[in-house]
Amino acid sequence: MNLSNLKPADGSIKNRKRIGRGQGSGRGGTSTKGHKGAQSRTGYSRKIGFEGGQMPLQRRIPKGGFKNINRMEYAAINLDVLQQLAETGGVKKIDQQFLIGSHLVNKRELIKVLGRGEITLALEVHAHKFSNTAKLAIQNAGGTTHIIKLSNAPITITAETTVGEA
Repeated sequence: MNLSNLKPADGSIKNRKRIGRGQGSGRGGTSTKGHKGAQSRTGYSRKIGFEGGQMPLQRRIPKGGFKNINRMEYAAINLDVLQQLAETGGVKKIDQQFLIGSHLVNKRELIKVLGRGEITLALEVHAHKFSNTAKLAIQNAGGTTHIIKLSNAPITITAETTVGEA
């Protein structure tokens, strides 16, 4: 046996069904497409989700939810994390650059300080937002809180109109 005598097993290769070749072929006439209707016509392509005119599933199911396009996401930093950072780093000022350097936030994230844990060191903390408990705890420990202003605040443009002579 060699490559020249190889052939497929008997019955494994079938000729494709040739349709539309006249009545004598047994597949003429409507050529397996049935009578009338869109699917029997040339150029027909079914739209995705089309259910024969019935209201499609994606339109029957009720929609829910709401996506607030003005939502502000904050990276949360707790007081116990600030305490640990101040002790290990030996710093008195914790700002955005320090937190980025510590790999707790990235440069695009907004920072919010939350009140979990305790703080005993007098720290100068800079963040975009503070919870009330965090602010009180930092101030009670002798520290100060500074709010970082958002630089990408929406710009308001006022239109000035001048009255021309008619």
